[in-house]
Amino acid sequence: MDGVIVTPLKQIYNPKGDIFHAMKKSDEGFEGFGEAYFSTIHKDDIKGWKKHTKMILNLIVPLGSIEFVVYNNETKEFFSIELSQKNYKRLTVKAGLWMAFRGKDENNMLLNLASIEHDSNEAINVNLEEINYEWI
Repeated sequence: MDGVIVTPLKQIYNPKGDIFHAMKKSDEGFEGFGEAYFSTIHKDDIKGWKKHTKMILNLIVPLGSIEFVVYNNETKEFFSIELSQKNYKRLTVKAGLWMAFRGKDENNMLLNLASIEHDSNEAINVNLEEINYEWI
């Protein structure tokens, strides 16, 4: 889907604790840095739909498993991917696309390396029922 980048990430295993790479400024999808935050989601709960008008999302799942769904309302196209330690990648979502996500494990956490600082006037939210997607 245009506006979506999936980037494999490196994990360095160490018996005393592992390292999970997230993003370098030389990576495709890096469009500057505004803020970083963690968010959790409970198993089978769904957050969304949200469309950012300026912010570029860079999403990484270091704990649990999260299913992300991106929707382009102009092309009526959906893109979905499940990220976890086993499928350790970064999902970059450009501004202008709708996104929702669902927790798959008991404990799920994502990291967003956002291109700009949070601004509550910058995003549009709609109820889950307003975009017809069948969560399997």
